[in-house]
Amino acid sequence: MRMRAVSTMGFESLMLRATLQAADRTRQRFAEVRSKSVGLVDNLSDGDSTAQSMPDASPAKWHLAHTTWFFESFVLSEFAPHYRPFNARFPMLFNSYYEGKGARIARGARGSITRPSLQEILEYRRYVDAAVSRALDSAQPSVRELVELGCHHEEQHQELLLTDVLHLFSQNPLEPTFRAATGRATDVAPMPMRWVEGVHGAVQIGHDECGFSFDCERPRHTAWLAPHALADRLVTNAEWLEFMEEDGYRRPELWLSDGWAWVRDHAIHAPLYWRLRDSFEWQQFGLDGLRPLEMGAPVCHVSYYEADAFARWVGARLPTEAEWERAADEADSTEGAVFDATRAMRPRPAKGRERIRQLYGDAWQWTGSAFLPYPGFRVAPGAVGEYNGKFMSSQFVLKGSSCVTPAGHARASYRNFFYPHQRWQFTGIRLAKDL
Repeated sequence: MRMRAVSTMGFESLMLRATLQAADRTRQRFAEVRSKSVGLVDNLSDGDSTAQSMPDASPAKWHLAHTTWFFESFVLSEFAPHYRPFNARFPMLFNSYYEGKGARIARGARGSITRPSLQEILEYRRYVDAAVSRALDSAQPSVRELVELGCHHEEQHQELLLTDVLHLFSQNPLEPTFRAATGRATDVAPMPMRWVEGVHGAVQIGHDECGFSFDCERPRHTAWLAPHALADRLVTNAEWLEFMEEDGYRRPELWLSDGWAWVRDHAIHAPLYWRLRDSFEWQQFGLDGLRPLEMGAPVCHVSYYEADAFARWVGARLPTEAEWERAADEADSTEGAVFDATRAMRPRPAKGRERIRQLYGDAWQWTGSAFLPYPGFRVAPGAVGEYNGKFMSSQFVLKGSSCVTPAGHARASYRNFFYPHQRWQFTGIRLAKDL
């Protein structure tokens, strides 16, 4: 009996140690993510972080506060019994779309929140950070999983913050630079595009349950692929110029009906952030300011409508989500220009002669697949179930990652999604064709 008691006590000690180690890992991950977000606004003024350039974009300080509200609302308010909110009126300001979490201001009105100041929001973050760190000491696995979800959610907002600042700065005639480029880019002529035959027949797609995934990536299931091929690289700026020179934006036969209406209604004639200087030189505005258009770099900031029209123009199509994912299953998710604060945050030309390139990094790639639930998809209970499921309508899937995507979000099963007219994100094109 005594030996059994000792054994039981030893087991409990091991379990406690394992719990504390898991809490420490989660705490470290949480601290790193939260620190990186604050680092993104180091060079922003309170005015920079308050302005909202369009309804699709949000102010930088709103991103900082909303991600903090997420931890406060889903972790602290639910699982920290003695937690006192930093400000009881903040939830209405910083709830995004969670109906289960109460009232909120309209998305297009976020730029009207001149108070609290950026400094007060940073204080809000420090207050919540300390409370989450304390809560992790006694947290159960389900709570650590929520903190992990919150970290991935915040990384998504880090990317959104950068794309939203880019759109904001692009409206300013002074053409401000968010972060100066290090070194000088050397433009290279794009290599001829090659076609790589894809696997066909029954394939498995969706997350394999190894590591973190969002609910929309699950469950893993069987898809059927017809014979097809994918382009070995992304479409370049030089190739897009050819499309423009052949009146691609003025030929209705290339466009979906909604796309053609969008082109006419908004006078679309080039990718977003392209600017024609002195009637002959195209330049592109980016997070590192205005620079000459890099011909060998992937075309970026194009809508689904534009991507589809270009594919028709060259006699190809956009890949399906399953075709792209199967091609990326064995690719290195660290290749390409993914987010790195020490490098220029813009797409780069394809390098090397691998079988298929630029699957990750540089630019998100439009697919021809609608963002819909996978067979067997189940919405999580409670307000957290509103994360992805309720957006599975009228949007298209993008795959890969971009030059401002945190590295942990580059995986084959990741499902980004946007409406077909949206293009302020780093969105590009990979072609596909039937065989």
